[in-house]
Amino acid sequence: LSPEVLGLEIKEMGLDVISHFSCKDKNRNQMESLLFGWDREGLCNLLVLSGDYPKKGFQGSPKPVFDLDSVQVLQLVSRMNSGRFDGHKKDHRQNPFRPTSFFSGVAISPFKLHEAEQVLQYYKLHRKIAAGADYAITQLGYDPRKFHELLLYVRQNDLNLPLLGNVFVPNLTVAERMHRGEIPGCIITDRHYALIREEEKRADRGKEARLLRAAKLLCILKKMGYSGAHIGGPGLDFADLDFILTRAESFENGWHALVDELSFWPDRGYFMYEKDEKTGLNRSDPHRDYYRPSHYFVNYEFAKLVHNLAFSEQGALYKPAKAVCLYLAESRFAGWLCNFEHIAKFLTFGCQNCGDCTLAELAFLCPQSGCAKYLLNGPCGGSLDGWCEVYPGQKRCLYVKLYERAKKDGITGNWKEGYVPPRNWALNNSSSWVNFYRGKDHAGPSVRESIDNNLKT
Repeated sequence: LSPEVLGLEIKEMGLDVISHFSCKDKNRNQMESLLFGWDREGLCNLLVLSGDYPKKGFQGSPKPVFDLDSVQVLQLVSRMNSGRFDGHKKDHRQNPFRPTSFFSGVAISPFKLHEAEQVLQYYKLHRKIAAGADYAITQLGYDPRKFHELLLYVRQNDLNLPLLGNVFVPNLTVAERMHRGEIPGCIITDRHYALIREEEKRADRGKEARLLRAAKLLCILKKMGYSGAHIGGPGLDFADLDFILTRAESFENGWHALVDELSFWPDRGYFMYEKDEKTGLNRSDPHRDYYRPSHYFVNYEFAKLVHNLAFSEQGALYKPAKAVCLYLAESRFAGWLCNFEHIAKFLTFGCQNCGDCTLAELAFLCPQSGCAKYLLNGPCGGSLDGWCEVYPGQKRCLYVKLYERAKKDGITGNWKEGYVPPRNWALNNSSSWVNFYRGKDHAGPSVRESIDNNLKT
């Protein structure tokens, strides 16, 4: 059921509603149209999400459409809120319209098992805030120390963003799917799953025990300093919500004693900060730096060398390479140049001949072939154990590989900043080299200068 249909029904009941705005199954034109419509209907509270990979539909599997990522959608919404829409016009006053009034939230997962996955989730939050995020809701999870980790990170980095903790009450069916890794980004540990299965034998099939745990988690989140909570789960009614809220208040005096009881994080799971043995939460000290990629990335080092020589304005080969490419582009060899570039980059990077190359921004990894959702500004929340949510056990997350390369160079912090614009489909199947030298691709002069500085570092 589309979010706006359900959202309008809830709104008619006199309740505020947060409508999920997913990037899946929509190109940017449809997103623009939907946003104008939702604003017109007063559905102005958004939760902007990358979205899960599409499942089977009518007569087979659908074509996946991820035209914009969540950071790019936030940029679009921010422009619409400021009264600007038609981005290709120099003077937006030529196309005036009433500014929209969206309040945009984003999702953030502190529940990642590996450093590469976790750190890039937090770095992507920086980009989301810069693009206009107003608040964040966590992915669902079941460990107070991981919830506290996110809160501590936000405070230490002065991100000034209201956080809502996710209090999700699973039944056995949902818990089984999470335990098997079938719901992207959601983790139920062996111990937690065994507890839910044991409680299922009770007369109420464990419902009261699950509601009590939710109440205890809600209490902990409130006492930690979360701004609010997102409470959900299959089959909940208003009586269940009242039970959770009422019991949560009763636990406030001794809330520290609840931390160990609700800690369900795997022993091998990553923590960004050292543990505070007194509270069971985190100290402000960063965790020891134990993750160091040991292998040498041949393609990456070679690609950096070529870029610095031929695609950086200070490079020794920049002027001759530009002159040759632009000359060939105007000659009868233009098609040969495009084919040569595609073959060379396909063998090296899996190039899809998009004509709007982002290799230099993404550690010389191609998102068009390496990411199932074609994301340009950071990972989605669906990876597990470093694997892509769409190809678990077969294809590693592109951004995990990016982090390894950045970690090897000691420049991981550089990925907090920056913004990669959407792919320009008008350049598809053309030479990205020519488009780059002509200034037709996505990267303007300021973006290129930032890329060159990162690569030199």
